Formats: sequence, structure tokens, C-alpha cells
Amino acid sequence: MTKADIARKYRNEYGMEMPTLKLARIMFSKESLTFKDVEDCRDVLRGIEGKKNNKKNKRYKITHFMPERPKNPYNLPESYQEKREPLRLPLTCNNILLISDIHIPYHDIDAITIALEYGVRENVNTIVLNGDVLDFCRISRFETDFSKRSVKQEFDAAKEFLRVLRQIFPTQEIYWIKGNHDQRYEKYLFQKASEIWDDPYFRLEERLQLNEERVHLIDDKILVKAGKLAITHGHHIFKGIFTPVSPARGAYMKAKQSVIVGHLHRSSHHVESDMEGNLNAAWSTGCMCQLRMDYSPLISNSQHGFAHVTVEKNGDFIVKNYSIINGKLH
Repeated sequence: MTKADIARKYRNEYGMEMPTLKLARIMFSKESLTFKDVEDCRDVLRGIEGKKNNKKNKRYKITHFMPERPKNPYNLPESYQEKREPLRLPLTCNNILLISDIHIPYHDIDAITIALEYGVRENVNTIVLNGDVLDFCRISRFETDFSKRSVKQEFDAAKEFLRVLRQIFPTQEIYWIKGNHDQRYEKYLFQKASEIWDDPYFRLEERLQLNEERVHLIDDKILVKAGKLAITHGHHIFKGIFTPVSPARGAYMKAKQSVIVGHLHRSSHHVESDMEGNLNAAWSTGCMCQLRMDYSPLISNSQHGFAHVTVEKNGDFIVKNYSIINGKLH
């Protein structure tokens, strides 16, 4: 029996949970005639576990790779921790029209038309819908006016909007990042119809037939990156009644990196440098919807606007953050 065979025998007997060094000590205490020391045992164990360069070490050339040991040597209780990695847009998505807060069916047709015409003119290859495509006023915990549009009417209008968007941009990538209003539908299902909440048939993807229009729906808890620029709707940054004078500065103070957000329906820009002179910037975009909602019918700081993001191969980016004032870009 070779050293590798002995190492496999002990690994199979004690399981993958046993730390390699601890198992090496056990092996040496029982196989001291075969191994010269504990480190020799450990070296062979690492070889059968695929942790050595076996192509250069003929001693392990015919050994098989064992699965990696679980990294829980103390058998701690099961964790429900979720590891969230950013979703990085493909390098080909480097000319982006970013619009936020459409709030169908309270969308502003003139503002959306200006944004889409700009996208056509600039030959963008990617559309990012940065949250709150739908409003879902009838299933909001804040809304009590049942004369408002029904959920079905909102879905019908949203399907028509996405159909038109795909018709205008037939080959471009379209990403929809969920906002807090988009989340209202699934929260309603969970609270009022938990029996069907986990059935994919009732989710936004199926209800709006997003696959037909080739729209990628992204969960609101996932940070999207276009090169070095972070993109998120903003409701996880601006919580409660906190509404900064400059949404961009407020976003930067929380994010500590270059980021573009929507949510507050206001256009703003903020730049800061670190101690080494490196610059980071944050932007907030205007909305594409009615400026004076029922919760603030007389006074509103909302503005119409959108952004144009271009990304270079090294991840650097340029953001043009437009406001729409009296039907003109500023």
C-alpha cells in the first residue's frame, strides 16, 4: 500500500470535515514506520486532495482529486447567510440609456419620448430601466383611493410599453432593475395570497411575459455594475423620511463609491476625492412620470430626466445626466 493509498484510507475514515493538519498528526501516530514526520503525512494528504501541482510531482500523478473539505471544521450551525455579488454588465453593454421611475400608468409621454429619441440618436446598445417601471398604487399600503387604475390596467400598459421599447430597440440589451414600487406586487402576493406566492407563474416575469421581449429582470438587492459605475434604484440607500438636499451627495455618503441612482425623482451630481486625489462621483436621475403625485399635489421638487452612460474597456465611464425642462434637454 502506497503512502497515497494510506492517506485516502484515513481521509475516508475521518471524513472531509477533519482539518488536514489534525488528520496528519493522527496518521503519523499510527503510521510512523511509513511516514518520516507529520509534515510528510500532511504533504501526502494535500496531494490526494488536489492541493498540490500533481503534474510536476510524479508521486501523485495517478492519484485522483478529492472534493474540497467543507470550511466548517467546528460544525457550527447551518447559516442562512446570502453572499451577494454585483451583476456586471457585459463589456459590449458600453453605450447605455438609463431611465428611472416611469411609474406606469402615471408615466409622462413627452418625457419618455424625448429620452427614447435621444437613445435612438445616440445609437445606444443597452437600455437600463432603473426601477419603478410600474406604480402599483392600488396594492400600496399608502393608497386608499379605489378610483385609481386597477392592477390589470397597469399590467396591460406596462406590457404595451415594453413591446414598444423592444420595437424601437430591436437588438439592444434591456435590463430592468426592480424598484420599491415594482416590489409591491410580490409583497402583496406574499401577504395576501401566500399560497401562490412561490409559484413562478404569478411573478412579474410571467405576468408581463418578459422573455418574449427579451427583458432581463434584476432583483432590487443586486448591485449592477457598468464598468466601475454602480447602478441601483436607490430605495435601499434612502430609507425612511431621509431626503437629502442633494440626492447624489446623499447616495455617495452611503455608497462611498461612484454610483447612479433614481428613486427621489431629482437630478443631481456630486464629486469627492480621496487623500490620494482619486475622484469618485455620484448621480441621481430625474423621473419619467407625473411630477405632482397625490401625496404632494401642490408642491414638488421632482424633475424629468435620464442619463447616458458610456463605458470604456478599462471600466472608466462618462455619465451625461440630463434634465428635461420645458421639453428641452439641459
